[in-house]
Amino acid sequence: MSESPSCLVVFCTCPNRDIGERLAREAVEKRLVACVNMVPGVISIYEWEGQVVHEEEVLLVAKTTRETFAELEILWNKLHPYELPEVIAVPIEAGSEPYLQWIDGIVSR
Repeated sequence: MSESPSCLVVFCTCPNRDIGERLAREAVEKRLVACVNMVPGVISIYEWEGQVVHEEEVLLVAKTTRETFAELEILWNKLHPYELPEVIAVPIEAGSEPYLQWIDGIVSR
């Protein structure tokens, strides 16, 4: 197990599978992420414009690096249909060294 201060997991909710696949594919093709997992059937309950909203969404879980996060955020904000998309990153504190190297190798090409 290795420490990885440069690798991130990025979360983004999408209204449906088609949007999620488009965002994931664009990010992978542009090498802004190494991988995106799509988790269907996520229930989100949140306040928006004074109303409590209950929505079924798709959750994207992307693996990338700090160096590419800003460009990924710009891309996903541009392509996303939501007025205020969720694009948040969490550092990967530790992980399998070969996997972390793979992430870094994909997004730094």
